[in-house]
Amino acid sequence: MAGGAARLVRGPEERATFLDLFFDLVFVFAIFRFSQELLDHLNWSGAFQTLVLLLALWWVWNETSGVGDRFDPRRPAIQVLFIGCMFGSLVLVAAVPEAFGEHGLVFAGAYVAVQVGRSLFLVFVTRGDERQRPEMRMLFWFGVSAVPWLAGALMQGWPRGVLWALAVAVDCTVARLGWPMPRQGRASAAEFSVSGEFLAERHRQGFIIALGELILVTGLGLSSNAFEADHSAAVVVAFATTVLLWRIYIYRAGEVFGGAVAAVPETLRVTVSAQYAHLVMVAGIVAISVGDELVIEHPLGHTPPAWIAVILGGPALFLAGRAILEYEVFGRVSRDRVAGVLVLAAVSPAAILLPPVLVAAAAALVLAGIAVSDAARARRRPPEPPTPPR
Repeated sequence: MAGGAARLVRGPEERATFLDLFFDLVFVFAIFRFSQELLDHLNWSGAFQTLVLLLALWWVWNETSGVGDRFDPRRPAIQVLFIGCMFGSLVLVAAVPEAFGEHGLVFAGAYVAVQVGRSLFLVFVTRGDERQRPEMRMLFWFGVSAVPWLAGALMQGWPRGVLWALAVAVDCTVARLGWPMPRQGRASAAEFSVSGEFLAERHRQGFIIALGELILVTGLGLSSNAFEADHSAAVVVAFATTVLLWRIYIYRAGEVFGGAVAAVPETLRVTVSAQYAHLVMVAGIVAISVGDELVIEHPLGHTPPAWIAVILGGPALFLAGRAILEYEVFGRVSRDRVAGVLVLAAVSPAAILLPPVLVAAAAALVLAGIAVSDAARARRRPPEPPTPPR
């Protein structure tokens, strides 16, 4: 092993470090920015644009977080890399409100600079070592996706959306395919081996960051409405929803996810599936955040269809992502998750006749039913060990 790379290899410590948490600070701001962007453009076009931008940022977070697993974050070179990625991510998030407007090149340029720059740096520091192979794969594919990212930034209107959707699809798909390279094929399991406990801890931290956005929205709503009865009732529903999301996430798959990763020989598949599962859950939380803000500000009166979409669709997205995670941990999906999504869909047509606070309360009741079902199952059975599909 080359001397420079050896000094950068992570030691036996598998827990996330303060450097990982420091990097996460940007994403506290990011989740807030995305929820506000969706709130300002609550239509199909705004939802599409927010999803594309969220996918881009989520992929930056995932790939940068992975550096903390593969390399020793105590080394100055890795710390400099994290700080550089942190600043690039900050620029990227700051450009979100006008990413599909006049700041398109700033957003795309920051994304490409972080992804390509990080990979190029790691290719350099791992030269002469087998650890360079996965870094070369990522550098190649981020270079490929840089073309539609930058080309889209030079376009206006729908061509930008199409090119950016293509770029983010490339970034998300190649990981699932094993980062294939010309003449080399797909990556082996050994190339992208990960620490299960580290992966699980980082995703739990990312999920908690997203929940922090709900607490922020709830607290601001409570303080800005003079504790009036109808607004306070909406705050109670929003807070209860946040608690239920946490409870459903952590039981039981969220607790033993690290063990599921360690139990399978091909960790890359589980890693990518976990990334997708948490992305879907975070997208649901962004929608719930928008719904909470609307309900707290306007608890009574008419509930427009777009509001119903975020108030009920957010929890449904969360449950869908949680079902994916459960499948990767236990090889099956609990019926109450599926039933919850179906109930949320079933009550949507009638929700237009209810005030916003009651629509939100209906969503909270569905989540409460799932949480109660989890608790009852836990009392009847011993803790289930992870049994991921092979």
